[in-house]
Amino acid sequence: MTDMTGQLQFNTPLAERVRPSSLEDFFGQEHLVAPGRLLHQLMLSRKLPSLLLWGPPGSGKTTLANILARSVEADFVFFSAVLSGVKEIRLIVDGAEKKRAAGRGTVLFVDEIHRFNKGQQDAFLPHVESGLLTLIGATTENPSFNVIAPLLSRCQTLVLEPLTPDNIRSIILRALADHKNGLGKYNFLLEDEGINSLIQYADGDSRRALNCLETAAVLALEGDGEEPEDAEIIITPELIREAGQHRNLRYDTGGEEHYNQISALHKSLRDSDPDGALYWLGRMLEAGEDPLYIARRLIRFASEDVGIADPQALQVALNGREAYHILGSPEGELALVQVTAYLATAPKSNALYMASNKVRKDIRQTGTLPVPLHLRNAPTKLMKDIGYGSGYQYAHDSRDALVAQNHLPDKLAGRTYYDPTTRGYEAVIRDRLVKWRKILQQRALENEHQKT
Repeated sequence: MTDMTGQLQFNTPLAERVRPSSLEDFFGQEHLVAPGRLLHQLMLSRKLPSLLLWGPPGSGKTTLANILARSVEADFVFFSAVLSGVKEIRLIVDGAEKKRAAGRGTVLFVDEIHRFNKGQQDAFLPHVESGLLTLIGATTENPSFNVIAPLLSRCQTLVLEPLTPDNIRSIILRALADHKNGLGKYNFLLEDEGINSLIQYADGDSRRALNCLETAAVLALEGDGEEPEDAEIIITPELIREAGQHRNLRYDTGGEEHYNQISALHKSLRDSDPDGALYWLGRMLEAGEDPLYIARRLIRFASEDVGIADPQALQVALNGREAYHILGSPEGELALVQVTAYLATAPKSNALYMASNKVRKDIRQTGTLPVPLHLRNAPTKLMKDIGYGSGYQYAHDSRDALVAQNHLPDKLAGRTYYDPTTRGYEAVIRDRLVKWRKILQQRALENEHQKT
């Protein structure tokens, strides 16, 4: 109902009022709830294991937990990892023990379980193992990063997907038609253009869609003026946009989406796709990622995936970071766009990266091999007497500034680490090394001939 000023009069948000109480009213996650699928079968069997529901906001995690608890006729206890701690866990355990004595089970729903520290998660463990509590944890972040291994092994992890546009459309229409808990008692009209605006704003999040719809309905009532009581109240696309204001993109700095998107940026750069690279850069910046973190990753990429194929790449990346440091956001973000486009279109080589790995592998396997005597410095007479520097050939005194002498420990003599590609400036280096190596091979043969 409305009051005299036309305001909606409800004590709880629309998203909570129209929350489904059965699978028949639940939209989305067909891979889990359709007939024959896991959650549908669990409810038919009336046996519920401990579960971890991993999915984006507004995908139905809390709703599914409620429906599952009802299916096994257990008490549903909501527990917020943000607001509660170990003390509250003890109270819940005490209550669960009393309920079990009375023949009733307890389903403990832990919202945002990834926010619990190790000690708090450990407190659940014995009670989950004993079956006193059936745990359903909800998380928007990859549980393998944030849930302790013993608890993870005792729960089945189910992945929820963002709701589809058709799912969101169905949820909106149901809320508009619901006379008991939704907006059905009002004469609201939301046409296709408005529904499509709301779907776009929701970005797969049902709660976001319903919150925006309710705010737009309030705005529509305020603008209704002196219209007849039975007149249609139109919720326009403009009201949807006003209610939604700025849409926050799904992102979890330091979590799954953070790593997924930086990986997508890195791989787009490596594959020389400036469009993909610029898109993922824009997504991360728009979602609130630290631009200096991105700048550091671009600097790393310049060495790891471009290297000497374009010797300017590293300097461009460093200059981009410095430009952002000076300008800040939003002006400095264009410098990162410039660096991203440059790196995406630069010739690629991981030859330096591979050379570094080969060197590290040999060092780990061979240990602290001694420096050959002819490469050692000999600042004292004693050092000279025992052979330090003996036989060293000074390159500038030789033809082409090239000398045929070993520069590796004797055990690794002849080992090749750096193998330049034929791309970009590295092709010039490759030709140069091929030429030098032929000269040095010939010179080594000449030296051997002179000794004999």
